[in-house]
Amino acid sequence: MRMRPTLSWTPSEDLLPATSDPGPVADALGTGGVLVLSGAGISTESGIPDYRGEGGSLSRHTPMTYQDFTASAQARRRYWARSHLGWRTFGRARPNTGHLAVEAFGRHGLLSGVITQNVDGLHQAAGSADVVELHGTLARVVCLSCGAFSPRRELARRLEEANPGFEPVAAGINPDGDADLTDDQVAGFRVVPCTVCGGILKPDVVFFGESVPQERVEHCRELVRGAASLLVLGSSLTVMSGLRFVRQAAQAGKPVLIVNRDQTRGDQYALTRVSLPLGTALGAVAHRLGLPVSRVVDAGPQPA
Repeated sequence: MRMRPTLSWTPSEDLLPATSDPGPVADALGTGGVLVLSGAGISTESGIPDYRGEGGSLSRHTPMTYQDFTASAQARRRYWARSHLGWRTFGRARPNTGHLAVEAFGRHGLLSGVITQNVDGLHQAAGSADVVELHGTLARVVCLSCGAFSPRRELARRLEEANPGFEPVAAGINPDGDADLTDDQVAGFRVVPCTVCGGILKPDVVFFGESVPQERVEHCRELVRGAASLLVLGSSLTVMSGLRFVRQAAQAGKPVLIVNRDQTRGDQYALTRVSLPLGTALGAVAHRLGLPVSRVVDAGPQPA
């Protein structure tokens, strides 16, 4: 199943209204076995914008597709220039109350697993273990020719050396770590090749137009099969890569609960949708369950 850069969808008018009461989420967590599926909305309070919420990045641009990246050296130059700048800001993001609450739920045995559509590493930075990164991670780079992996920090250092004085001012940062720059700002940027074979380097993330690895999808399906319920946090569920797990849970008769400010493509499958900011909702749930969420945390993926 390839991810497509879906810009919009038509919400149903026949759904039950959302609630501002996070009680049903606390009740589900209280029984345990909850599988979390998180999206970009859980990281907005860490300073990383989402794609489709108010002011989301899709209102400004369409994300890079796999086909454009592999076919065009100019597209790769534009991507790496923007991503290199965005990485400096993106890598300084810290987990927020939402990430900390998820970690607390897991630490107290209330979760059966965490699947994230995010590539920011903030769940792991908050201390969550065994997180399935559905769309990969910005912290790692892969060569499209030889398959060698390398740390993003290493690539950032090489790009700094190849582009001294590269300090453009970005109009904004996007959920994939991409910064908004003009063509003139990226025109002279130098892209570096794989140190092993000289091939094309790509962040180890699933671009739009690219397929999530099948073994990763099957692992997530297995997690859904083993869960008592599915809790969606901060995802519009617009792309099928996440929506399919909601459909799977609903078809198996497992309760689906959604916490998201706006309507989602999966609302028709949900037992309830809580319309609150993620930090507010999950902080309130943790409080009801008597779980502290404040603790010292690491940063997310670190820039060079």
